[in-house]
Amino acid sequence: MATNDMEPAGRRPRAGSRGPTVSDVARLAGVSPMTVSRVINSEPNVLPPTRDKVLTAIATLGYVPNPAARSLAGGQQCRIALLHANPSAAYLSEFLMGSLAQASLVDLQLVVEHCDLSDAPQALVRRLSAHRVDAVLVPPPLCDDAELLAALLAAGLPMAQIATGRPVAFAHAVTIDDERAAYAMTAHLIALGHRRIGFIAGAVDQTASAARRAGYDRALAEAKIPADPDLAVQGDFTYRSGLSAAETLLALVQRPTAIFASNDDMAAAAVAVAHRHQLDVPADLSVCGFDDTAMSTTIWPEITTIHQPIADMARQATALLTETVRGRPAAGDPDVQHVRLDFEVICRASDGPPRAA
Repeated sequence: MATNDMEPAGRRPRAGSRGPTVSDVARLAGVSPMTVSRVINSEPNVLPPTRDKVLTAIATLGYVPNPAARSLAGGQQCRIALLHANPSAAYLSEFLMGSLAQASLVDLQLVVEHCDLSDAPQALVRRLSAHRVDAVLVPPPLCDDAELLAALLAAGLPMAQIATGRPVAFAHAVTIDDERAAYAMTAHLIALGHRRIGFIAGAVDQTASAARRAGYDRALAEAKIPADPDLAVQGDFTYRSGLSAAETLLALVQRPTAIFASNDDMAAAAVAVAHRHQLDVPADLSVCGFDDTAMSTTIWPEITTIHQPIADMARQATALLTETVRGRPAAGDPDVQHVRLDFEVICRASDGPPRAA
C-alpha cells in the first residue's frame, strides 16, 4: 500500500503501512540518505551535531535498520564486551545508554562483563574469549589498569579506553580534558567570591582523579589563593567516601564555604552532610560535582556540576570499535583514534556567593 507523502514529518507509519525508510529519516533530519547510512554504519566522518540530528530522527520515527541489508553491505555482526567495575550506578547507567544506543544501530551484540578489581587479567581474557568477544570497551577504573590493557593487547582484542587521563598508543580513546574542566569549576566558585574551597578527590588509582586535583590546584594558584592542605580530602568516587570526606571538611575550625567533589555521587553525599549539620545549601555552603549523571538532578537542591558527555563518549567508543572489527575505517583515518570531547559547566541550585560576601 502506498503511503501518503503529505503526512506530517515525524509521525510514525499507520498500521499496515510500510515502516520508515532511510529516506524518511533523511527527510526528517534534513540530511542526505548517504549521511544517514554513514551514521547507521558507525562511520566516524560525520560531524557530531549532524549525527545527533540523525539519531533523533531515527528515534522519532522508530526506524529499525535492516540487519540483512547491512550484512550484504559488509556489516557482519560482532560482539563487543563492556567491562564494568565502576562503583557509581549513575555513571554505569549513562555509559550503558550510549553504548546500547549505538549497538542497536549497527547490529552489534553488547556483552556486559562485571569485573572484580582483584581478578587476574588473564582470567578475564579467557572469559572474554569464551564469549567470543571481538573487542572491548574499557571505562574507568579499568581503563587505567596497565596489566589488563597489556593482556587484552596480547590476546589480539581491539579496545577503547573511555575517560582515561593516560591514553595508550595501541587503543582507541575517548576523553575530555579533566584538568581544564576542574579548573573551570574551581574558577567558577572563585568568581562567586569563595576563597575557602574544599576539594574531595577521586580514587587514587584513576588518572582522571589526579587531573581534576591538578585543575583545582591551578585555579587556586592563578587566583593567588594560598593552598590549605586541610581543604583537600581523599575520596574514592563512592557516596560513602563522600560522606566521610564532607564530615572531615565541615569539622574544620574554619570550614570551607564551598565544596567541589570529583563526582556527583560524592557531591550528593556532601549535600546530605550539610543538611545533617543544618547548613543551607547554597546559602551556608556551595556544593559542586563532576559528570552530570542522573544523581545531580535527583536530590535537592539540584547540583551544579561539570557535564561530561558520558553517553556520547560510550557511543563514539562503540562506533570506533565496530569500525575496527569490521575493517571499514574512514579514508585517511589512522588505525587508532584518540578523540577528545567538550565539557560544560552546568549551573543549577547548589552554588552561590558565600554568605560573608
